[in-house]
Amino acid sequence: MSVLKFTPICVVRVWGGRSLAKVFGRDLPEGKRIGETWEIVDRPESQSIVAEGPWKDRTLRELIESNSDWLLGPSWPSAKPFPILVKWLDCSERLSLQVHPPSVIAHELGGEPKTENWYVAEATSGAGLIAGLKSGVTKESFEKALKAGCLEDLCYRFPSLAGDSLLVESGRIHAIDGGNLILEVQQNSDTTYRVYDWERVGLDGEPRELHVEESLRCINFADFEPEPFHSDPEAAEQVIAECDHFRICKFEIADGQKKKLSSAGGDVALVHILSGSLHGEGCFLKAGDTGLVPFSEDFFGQASEKTTFLVTDRFIR
Repeated sequence: MSVLKFTPICVVRVWGGRSLAKVFGRDLPEGKRIGETWEIVDRPESQSIVAEGPWKDRTLRELIESNSDWLLGPSWPSAKPFPILVKWLDCSERLSLQVHPPSVIAHELGGEPKTENWYVAEATSGAGLIAGLKSGVTKESFEKALKAGCLEDLCYRFPSLAGDSLLVESGRIHAIDGGNLILEVQQNSDTTYRVYDWERVGLDGEPRELHVEESLRCINFADFEPEPFHSDPEAAEQVIAECDHFRICKFEIADGQKKKLSSAGGDVALVHILSGSLHGEGCFLKAGDTGLVPFSEDFFGQASEKTTFLVTDRFIR
């Protein structure tokens, strides 16, 4: 089997909604605000489970421990976690203003570094993204605005458009407006420091925990007004994000077209279907799905209709 599919894990968030059922036909828990589905995860507190095929019901961790060479290549230690975490984010309300710690500071604070990338699959009119600071903002002016409850005035906000991609590196302050459906590809980390939460209460009716001191240590106060990458809807192939931790390419292929996406012994790849569908030997990926192509497998995907998808690779070092 050339591609592994996993059962998505639904995560309730105060800012979540029901768009994943509407857009992808997901079967969501009744009456719950689902803010995230974890598509690929290998963490002690959460494990992806194979959805079908000969490895059905095995966890990702079990596969790495028993078949590390086949799955991730001969240089990958079987005890080492899978390096990428993939999520769909359904943002019906604005997320908190937050930051992820850079590597050195993360270790000092007992957390994990996290660089992530957002791909905007859908955005309502007026939706935006917040990333970085407005030009000229200093740590002193930021702390003053924090005390006054007017941080939004100092953060850089820009319109969110379907097809946009934004790399959110560790240290970049950020938030996502309501009205966004986003595919997030990130380092395998679950450390987030909230600096401000718009005076909101959590699902328990109490104010959510803030991490002001940690945030102030982590924010890059020289990070001004970053711009998203606007992908070209007519391009057959383009790189939309690249960093030390992964690369993401976007593909558009026509009905019936076949594309080689991974070569055995070359790399490990994650295939994310945005619209349409791909089928290959022993597998079928539809809109919303993420498939894992093992190191030792070739994968030729053929479109059953016009199909848009992303491929994440270069995360095995």
